[in-house]
Amino acid sequence: MTQAVARQVRKVLVGDHAVAEAVRLARVQVISAYPITPQTLIVERISEMISKGELKADFIRVESEFAALATVYGAAAGGARAFTATSSHGLFYMYEMLWWAAASRLPLVMAVVTRVVGPPWNIHNEHSDLLAIRDSGWVIGMAQNVQEVFDMTLTAFRISEDERVLLPVAVGLDGFILSHTAEPLDVPSQEDVDSFLPPRNPRIPYVVEPNGEAITMGNLPKDDVYHAILKELMDESMENAKKVIAEVYGEYGKLTGRNYGPLTECYRCGDAKYIVISMGAWTGDILNAVNRLRNEGYPVGVLRIRYLRPFPDEEISSWINGVKGVLVFDRDYSAGYGGVLAGEIMGLVPHNVSFKGVIAGVGGFDVSVDEFAELIRDFIDKTERDGPMRVRKSWYIPRR
Repeated sequence: MTQAVARQVRKVLVGDHAVAEAVRLARVQVISAYPITPQTLIVERISEMISKGELKADFIRVESEFAALATVYGAAAGGARAFTATSSHGLFYMYEMLWWAAASRLPLVMAVVTRVVGPPWNIHNEHSDLLAIRDSGWVIGMAQNVQEVFDMTLTAFRISEDERVLLPVAVGLDGFILSHTAEPLDVPSQEDVDSFLPPRNPRIPYVVEPNGEAITMGNLPKDDVYHAILKELMDESMENAKKVIAEVYGEYGKLTGRNYGPLTECYRCGDAKYIVISMGAWTGDILNAVNRLRNEGYPVGVLRIRYLRPFPDEEISSWINGVKGVLVFDRDYSAGYGGVLAGEIMGLVPHNVSFKGVIAGVGGFDVSVDEFAELIRDFIDKTERDGPMRVRKSWYIPRR
């Protein structure tokens, strides 16, 4: 942790209100959203800020999530700093516009409060909604606690608007676990945020305005090669985002004293022979389980995925280099395959290294520190006894 230079105020906020606070300090100009649990607190708080004069912005009420993203898409094309938020079915209602926003290279930020996708109807936490957009061209982050929810939202505008990136950014936070839980966090002053996040240049990458330069958006290209070139350029931007995210967090760390790892964060990994990988709020429970196992003599560390897109393949490979086993916890399920994280990470793990993917917490049930410790202990004990295993998919569903 570096020495903070920013003047910061300690507040106690729920995760949804931390997102709203970051939006206020980012001086967002246009917000459009449709309420859906557990995201609703974000847009309610932002609307209060605008009505009280705490934020000078246009809040546009719409009839659906598709319209919400279409509205901020238009605002971003017009040069405004824009924001929206959603969850679960609302995110899927946006699905077509997600691809339009990314391929149009429009910088904007969206909070995704993760939630189960029905049926059956379920408002509890799961990561399947956020991970289902991983191919659309959005930069995707996932916070661990309320402080990181605030920090990730604020830094997302810098990352999205960087000329080397120019892609929309989704900031994930666990439904109810973070969205409705109050935690203390440090909030920098408006003056310090302004020095870190200057106003958006409305003409980058372009601006649509009355009597402005004529441009074409969405028409059929002159040939299909143009589409392939566009995807190649988006891929280059994703690769650029790795460097940009590192730079932004380096600068943010000097300002606030909070310098996270760029795309991943590894805990007690220096001498670890086994690495547990996860993302989101339940990583805190896994950290406690690992501390307990360390006291029992198990050489294990925790690698947390902070950004799934761009995919942190180099960072993951460097952390697991030389270990004896990798255990991945997924709070999601890709039907017909298994856990999304396990599927993406397994290809990086050498065949002589033990690997196991565990799907747990799907539907919102809690996994306790005791249960994490038992699952990790069992993986290590079996590997030490029987040699490397290769299990892409297994389910943990407690019969309580």
